[in-house]
Amino acid sequence: MKNVLILGATSDMAQAIAKKFAAEGWSLSLAALEPEMLETIAADLRIRSSAPVEAYPFNATDFESHAAFYASLKTKPDVVVAAFGYMSDQEKVRNDLADIRRTIDINFTGMATMLSVIADDFEKRGSGAIAAISSVAGDRGRQSNYIYGSAKAGLTVFLSGLRNRLARKGVHVMTVKPGFVRTKMTEGLELPGILTAEPEQVAKAVYKGLEKKRNMVYVLWMWRCIMLMIRHIPEFIFKKMGM
Repeated sequence: MKNVLILGATSDMAQAIAKKFAAEGWSLSLAALEPEMLETIAADLRIRSSAPVEAYPFNATDFESHAAFYASLKTKPDVVVAAFGYMSDQEKVRNDLADIRRTIDINFTGMATMLSVIADDFEKRGSGAIAAISSVAGDRGRQSNYIYGSAKAGLTVFLSGLRNRLARKGVHVMTVKPGFVRTKMTEGLELPGILTAEPEQVAKAVYKGLEKKRNMVYVLWMWRCIMLMIRHIPEFIFKKMGM
């Protein structure tokens, strides 16, 4: 039975992804910062799917612990889905140096250090797949979310380089850009319905994308077109748009 390791497994998107893999007959290794919530999720999955599920404590910002965490896994994964992230209010984060660091450490540095450990193992094994949740916010810097967006931009470039490095080693790397998703993190925000995905749609896109070895997945196709247009707006016009 193949195993998937889901990092940040307590998020709404990660829970939907876990359910999808369990339904497809995979065993699961779930990792997150909140141990009680994580064990509740793991117990529910065991009951609903009869899938073997292990739960592990994981701290994305405890960079020095990442190698030991990976070594502690009872089953080494065939696929890793990195779904942890953090988004603060732009008005708050730009005036809070600690929050700026938290945003970058979780969304970029933690991803880069953990996935580097996993990439080394997969490269030695000559197999495996990595999917990580980035964001359309990283496609172009905008005043409304440039700190979060810059961290996600860094992640997108990191994944692109990792994909290039591992392409001839039998290891696949996929970047996932969900766009707006209806989750606890976006609760209270006015989201445009046609551009907003449900966590289950993200889960299906991730699973299908890995099956088809996609390099980049926009969960809703419209986002690919929208961000293509936004990236090509001349800077002198973009500055006047107030996005």
